Amino acid sequence: MFTVEQVKAAHSKVKSGADFPKYIQEIKALGVTAFETWVKDSHTEYFGASDYRTSSKPMYGDMDIASITDKTKFRHYLKIHQRGETDYLTFCKHCAVTGIEKWFVCLDEMTCTYYDKAGTEILVEQIPQ
Repeated sequence: MFTVEQVKAAHSKVKSGADFPKYIQEIKALGVTAFETWVKDSHTEYFGASDYRTSSKPMYGDMDIASITDKTKFRHYLKIHQRGETDYLTFCKHCAVTGIEKWFVCLDEMTCTYYDKAGTEILVEQIPQ
């Protein structure tokens, strides 16, 4: 099975959202089937075959997540991040101020789903391959 250290090594190559698809392919090859990242502190739970799970430690101190979700502003921030105009921490800050609590990536379906604090699905995106 994969380790958090292996996933971190793959993630260290990500400089912006433009690098995300390549990162996804690399961790999929390690055996990651899905992962869930919490914006509050960027800790992530990784899932693999046979109910395998492992978690990363927080990457930064706690951020407050807005109670009201601004879908339009979030989509704008996501697009500029995907174009490589913001780094990961900036993207997480943008998620927090627009009310995004977490995202869940399913590598079988190649989707990334963003959720608000109420657990409402805000946006589902297909990950480019």
